[in-house]
This record gives sequence, C-alpha cells and structure tokens, in this order.
Amino acid sequence: MQTGVLRVLRATAASWWRHKELRRTGQTGKAQRLERETVLRDLGYLKQAALLPNAHVICGEGGAFIHLGLTTVSTFAPIERFPLAAPAVARGTPFIDIRPVTDVIAFANLPRVARDGSDNSEPWGPGRSVSLTDYFDMLEGLGARIANDPRARQSA
Repeated sequence: MQTGVLRVLRATAASWWRHKELRRTGQTGKAQRLERETVLRDLGYLKQAALLPNAHVICGEGGAFIHLGLTTVSTFAPIERFPLAAPAVARGTPFIDIRPVTDVIAFANLPRVARDGSDNSEPWGPGRSVSLTDYFDMLEGLGARIANDPRARQSA
C-alpha cells in the first residue's frame, strides 16, 4: 500500500470528532486503538474495491459511494473529500459520475448491479439486477460519465 494513502487514512481517522474528544479527555490509548481499527477497516474496503469484479465508485450531487457488493461505503461529501474513493479510483476501480444526469426518475428506476456478475434482467420486480457493464450502458444513456471503464479492457 502506498505511504500517501496510509497517511491520508490516518489523518482522516485522527480528525474524527470522537477521536479528538477522546484525546482531549486524556483517553489517548483508546483514541489510537479506534484510529487503528478505522484505518484497517478502510484498507479492507480499498482491497475489496480492487478485487471484487463489480465494485465501483459512484459520485453525484448527494455525495460519493463505493459499492462493494453487499457493502456500500458512503459520504455526503464530494469525491475530492472522500478519503476512500479517490485512492480506489486511482487504483483502477470503475468510477461513475452521475452529476450530469438530469432525469432522476429514470436513474432511480435503474436496476441494481448484480453482486456476482450475473444478469437477471427480467423487466419486473425489486430483485432486478444487471451486470456492471450493462449498468454502465444504461448510465451512459442517461448522460453519466465513466472512468476506468472495464469494457475498454475487455475489448482489448
């Protein structure tokens, strides 16, 4: 893991209000333990983002999200202030920018991305899911921008 990523994750963990309060009240050991747990958890998320085939980062007006199958990590901040999203994208995790999408109803009605890469594209039901590449096609039709597109790697 790059030293810069660790530095950012440690600084972010140390800046949390709870950890600052523990330090202020003299509970430095507990603050350090919680910060270490936070950094290890975040490193696990980055590892999953690099390894899971359908992991992706999505950014909109409401914040940024890392989708890791069963787990979603999110923040109300833009991607530039989300310490996990930027390193994940820099390491090659697909990035979807939905800020240009104007049809929020169509976006809300999109199926979810299948966790296992399968395609259950039945046109009904809450369990509807599609592959990540099909999801990209649908999003691009709505005006979203995609970086680190795995479709480009598959065709090469």
